[in-house]
Amino acid sequence: MKNNLLLILICLFIAVACSSEAEQEELKVYGKIDKTFQFVNQDSSSVSNSDFENKIYVTDFFFTSCPTICPKMKSQMILLYDEFKTQDDFMLLSHTIDTRHDSVAVLQEFAERLGVSSAKWQFVTGVKDEIYDMAKHYMVSAGEDESAPGGYIHSGAFILIDKNQQIRGYYDGTKAEETQELIADIKRLLNEKKN
Repeated sequence: MKNNLLLILICLFIAVACSSEAEQEELKVYGKIDKTFQFVNQDSSSVSNSDFENKIYVTDFFFTSCPTICPKMKSQMILLYDEFKTQDDFMLLSHTIDTRHDSVAVLQEFAERLGVSSAKWQFVTGVKDEIYDMAKHYMVSAGEDESAPGGYIHSGAFILIDKNQQIRGYYDGTKAEETQELIADIKRLLNEKKN
């Protein structure tokens, strides 16, 4: 009986030590966003790198008429929006890859349907090639593809960017469990900022 109790205590000690070590492990840095960008959001306002200075943000690529993964991605993004909507140091940035259809008015209507504020979540459009080039800087895919449903192909990734414009994580935007992991990692970065 004493041996079993000792074994249980040792296992508990190891589990606590491992979880503390994992919590302290830094998030990996995948690269830095050093490209200057300027797009237009759902309010017809200019959006650039300076709007995200000293902020943590999550970005993605989508289009409003997407018949496949975008609706799942947006429902997961709403979870992020709701979790961090009162956090001044956090924002969301969604780039449309269908610049012909997704005008400012279409993006504004889309944001209104989701019930979100542009102060927290920017939906941007701009020159098609600049948006596709921006996807490359985030190290994800985005582009036209006639064989794809809706005529466009893009990554389903949510990309986590820290206050220094460094890429700190990639998460599958269609999976609830990865969104929960992303929420935990955002909290870690927000706590790093406070320290």
